[in-house]
Order: sequence, then C-alpha cells, then structure tokens
Amino acid sequence: MKTPQPASKLKRKREEGKGKKKEEEDNKQEKRKIADVPKSHSMLDGVHDEGEGFDNESPRSNVVESLWQDPDDNDSGLTEGSETEQDVGFHSDGEDIGINGRPTSEDSVHLSSFDLHLQHNLSKEEIDSQRNRKLSWETPAIGLSNCKWTGTGENILEDLDINSCHGLKAKLSEHWMDVYKTSGGKDISSPKQKMFFSLCSSYRDILYCNRRPFYLKGLEEASIMDAYIMHSLNHVFRARDCVKKNDAKLTKLKENADSDRFRDQGFTRPKVLILLPLASIVYRVVRRLVQLTPSAYKVNVEHMDRFSTKFGSEEHKGDTENGQESENVKPHKSSKAADFQILFGGNNEDDFMIGIKFTRKTIKLFSDFHTSDIIIASALCLVNKIEEARSNKEKDVDFLSSIEVLIIDHADVMVMQNWSHVHTVIEHLNRLPSKQPGTDVMRIRPWYLDDHARFYRQTIILGFYSNPDINASFNHQCLNYQGKVKLICEYKGVLHKVLPEIRQIYERFNVNSIVEADDARFDYFVKKVFPRIKDLDQGGTMLFTSSYFEFIRIRNFLKSQNASFCLLGEYTTQSDISRARLWFYEGRRKIMLYTERSHFFHRYKIRGVQNLIIYSLPERKEFYPEIVNMLDGSDNMTCTILFSCLDKLRLERIVGTTPAKRMVAAEKGVFVFCH
Repeated sequence: MKTPQPASKLKRKREEGKGKKKEEEDNKQEKRKIADVPKSHSMLDGVHDEGEGFDNESPRSNVVESLWQDPDDNDSGLTEGSETEQDVGFHSDGEDIGINGRPTSEDSVHLSSFDLHLQHNLSKEEIDSQRNRKLSWETPAIGLSNCKWTGTGENILEDLDINSCHGLKAKLSEHWMDVYKTSGGKDISSPKQKMFFSLCSSYRDILYCNRRPFYLKGLEEASIMDAYIMHSLNHVFRARDCVKKNDAKLTKLKENADSDRFRDQGFTRPKVLILLPLASIVYRVVRRLVQLTPSAYKVNVEHMDRFSTKFGSEEHKGDTENGQESENVKPHKSSKAADFQILFGGNNEDDFMIGIKFTRKTIKLFSDFHTSDIIIASALCLVNKIEEARSNKEKDVDFLSSIEVLIIDHADVMVMQNWSHVHTVIEHLNRLPSKQPGTDVMRIRPWYLDDHARFYRQTIILGFYSNPDINASFNHQCLNYQGKVKLICEYKGVLHKVLPEIRQIYERFNVNSIVEADDARFDYFVKKVFPRIKDLDQGGTMLFTSSYFEFIRIRNFLKSQNASFCLLGEYTTQSDISRARLWFYEGRRKIMLYTERSHFFHRYKIRGVQNLIIYSLPERKEFYPEIVNMLDGSDNMTCTILFSCLDKLRLERIVGTTPAKRMVAAEKGVFVFCH
C-alpha cells in the first residue's frame, strides 16, 4: 500500500536504540520535536465548498474549539446527559492509564475492548507479520447451519460469552433492549446477532458474506444491521467519553500533567465510515441509527426533513419512525421480480455522502465531514472527492485519515456497481493528512504519528456472497493487528429452481493460472463452442457473460466473424435495447449478447431464447435459474455452461458445495444436470 510522504511537522522521527536508557533518551527527544510543532487546542473545520453534506458550522480558519466540543456541548468533565464514571470506563480521577497509551497490567483488568484495542503498543514484529498471517482455526457458527467461523491468531470464539454483550456501554445496552421490547422484536435473543456483536466488539476484521439481504424474503438481515450500528455508536461514545475524561484530568493537573498519559485522539474527528451502495439503504440505516441512539443523546435531531427529502422516496413520506418501514414495503404489481422491486423501488442514487455528528443532546445530520463522528457514503462519491483533492490543492480528504471502524454493507451490490471504487477508498484510508490538522498534537495517539493507523482500523465486510475481489480486499487491505475472522459456508445450490425439462451441460476448460484464465475461457469458446452455433439456421442463441470485459471481447470477436448478433449490456441505450429485444424475438438477429450487470439493473425477461450459452457463471446465484428458465417453451431445452477450477466460489453457490468439489477435481470435464 502506498502512503504519501509524511509531513515534517506531523511525522515523528523515531530513532531505534538499544537498551532502556537509550529508549528513554529517544522518548525525550521525541517530546522536544513534537513540542516544536505549533500547538492548537482546536480542530479547525477546513475551507470547503458548502454544498451537499457540508454544514456551515465553523470555518477552519478562525474557529478555536476543543476537538470534541460543540457550541451547545459542554465537554468538560461529566455534565448533564453524559455518562457516569462507571459507564465511561474510568474508575477514578487518579487512575493511571499507562504511558504512551499502553495500559499497565493493573489497568487491563478494568479496560473495555475499545481501550485495550486502541491503547496497545504495536511492535515491529507484529507489523512485519501482518501480511503473512494465515487462517488457523475453525469453529461452528452459532445460529447458522452449514457455516463455520475461521480466523487468524487466537480462537476468540472458544470462551466467548455471547449473552453478555461485552464492551457495550450500559445506556446503549439498556436502550437496545427497550427498543426491541417496545417493537415486539425477537431478534434481540438471537444467538446469531449476539455472536456477531461479540465479534464486532473484539475489534477483529470480519468478513460475513452469507446474510440474507432485506430485499429477499425474510427479515434476518435486520439483526445484523442493528449489531453493527450499536457497535458504531459504542465506539463513537467511548471515544468521546475518553476525551472528556482526559480533558477533566488535564484541567485538574494543569502544568503538572504528563502529556503522554493523555493521547486519545486522531488527526481528525471522524472515526466510523459506513459504505453503502444506494441512497435508499442509507435511509434505512440512518433512521435505524437514530432510533437506536438513547433518548438522552437525541433530544434534537437536526435536518431530519432535509434527510428524508434527499435520501427517501415518495413511499417514505409519512412513515413513522419505527425503523422497519423499508423492510415491510410491499412491491408494486410488476413483471419484475419482487426482490428487484424492493431493492430499486426507492431512491437509487449512488453518488452520496452524509456526515453525522453527536453533541451532548443533539444528532446533527449533514455536518461538515471533518467534524463528523460517523460518515456514511457511497464508494463512488468518495472516489470523486479523492480525484478532486488530487487536482485541486485547496481540497482534501483528510477526514479519512483517522477512521478506526470501516463497515462495508451490501458488498455484493457494490460488486455489481464497481468494486474497484471500494478498493480505492480503502487504499486512501488512514493516510497522513495533507494539511496540518487542528488537533492538539500532544493529544494524538502515537500510532497515528507513526503512520500505523491502518493496523488499528477494524474492517467489517457484509454481503450476500463473497467473490475473489472481496476476498482480495479482505486478505490484502485489512491489516488489523488483532487478526481477522471469516465466515465459510456450504451451499445447497439452486438447481432445484430450474425447470425440470432443461438439460444443463457443464463443460470444464483447463487453466493453469489466474493470469491465463480469461484467455483460456475465450480460446475454449472460439474453438469448441462457437463452431456449433455459427452455421445454425435457427436463431435464438443467447450468450450470457458475467463481466463487461468479456462482453466487449466477445462482441469484437462476433464482429470479426460477421455474425448476426445484437447487444444488451449495461451501457446500451434504452432505444437500442428495445430494438435488440425485438430483432432477437423476430429472428432478425441470431445471437444476443447479454451481461449480468444489465440483468441486475433491469431484470429483463428475454423472449425467443432457443439456445443458451453461459460463457461465465453469474455471481448472484438467484440469477442462474432466472436466466436458464428463459428457455421455457423453446424447441431445444438445453444450455451449455463453461467453467474452470477457478470458478469454484460461483459454482458451489449454484450446484452446491459437494457437487462443485467433484466437478473441479474429476478427471472428466463434462457434467450434465437434468431433474
């Protein structure tokens, strides 16, 4: 991962020495160097265009305030509406929280998982070993049949008490229970939900790619969403309480304070980033976040009307604040599938960003990104801002520099959009800021100054399924020193949803490496499959591809062969789509080239399909029976599917885990399914 050159005023020049005496001398030198940096008791709000997502609270140039202060927020000590000392996690004003943020052995007994995670002093050996850590243990997943958790390092699930909600602040826990009791929900007692929250509280990286999304039948998804929202609120409130407590101690100690004992902040205020694919999903998440916030912290919710206008839809007007309305929306009468109507029935905007700030009694929506606690955005919007910052030196994305919890929800939908945007966003997290922050440098945690923040960031990836792109980001971009856990599942497949008359012929082609996979697939198609269809008098051949690059490659090949074909891709205009569907149905074009993304965003039902060739299996298993069943009514109820050993993830979701293993390893390369 490339990181920008550190700024001389922010980067601590740590000299390696031998022995304790040398180490102490180096620490003293560091203090002198840091002291030379202009000290500021404020976080300055940055000169930014005041458009969507920016709140004109305070310009960075003149406002001087504490990092966690707000005009209506008294942050000194424990005030009305703040937690008790016990809730905050501190036990007395004289408590020793350790040197350089590292807890002493006595403190460790009392500190929460939040404190233990952020106060850990990362060694060079731990950093060097991050990329080489392997999944080493497995444990059955509670509440999930045919699934197991696997992870690196110590098996944290062996002695995990899922009934304790360990690490959750008392007020949050009580309010969470009250919300479920009031709404009549039963998921609060779900072992799956408690297990997931416990995993979040462990601050490990998590890949959870088997949860049923809200737009499919059932409400299983809501419990997982609630768990990560509570984890986000818990992290934000604990971070704020830590700063409040240390502010009170510094005021009491005055000049006698040892500044190394009170390092509790990052370069900027935002600590939680939630990536979502669609504005309609933001609407669900934010409304639920407001509902799950204890009443003491939400006496006032600012800009809620503006939020509903920007992120809601006509159907949401007049909804009561029950947090469940979008899960109970009934699809309109349409030829489209019910899940399509629910997912795309609301606000489909995919370029959005909103900051959320918590003060003592207020939730501020549309707060300035640099002074927000939680940022919810699409990967596309953040990539655009990153590009703007590159071309315009007046702008920056420093609000991404201190993210400690990254949540990527509905990762499977983002794969259909463009996963490379997500990859770019993760690459730009936890970099040293391009401009000097307004934070008091003496309060910044040492590992921020050492450019080690990415090793402390927790990343939680949630989705309906996983794929090589998601796995690559999880394996190579998630470097949490705590380790990682991953859910692995066995699948039953979806072949039972295919019409029984259709013969499905799977043909395996050989491939030696992932680099050669695309060429090997194309060569097999050109030499083995295309000769069967090029001389057919009968039309109605549909070629289905899962990626746009395959779509382009086959299109160019068909052009070179002067084949009679039409296109239906994600970038095809509506008029061309209507014309192509008509020509294909009437037989004026013999071949139709169709992509998975086009099917995802439009869910067309193509008429006139007589012969189906699946060039590459769809990522989404529910699409397989939809595509194959388009053969219903044809004279030739047969489809041909190409696959290789590298398609195992897709293959097992469609044919089942056990058959997929046999198909990949068997000597023969042709398999026929017919129910």
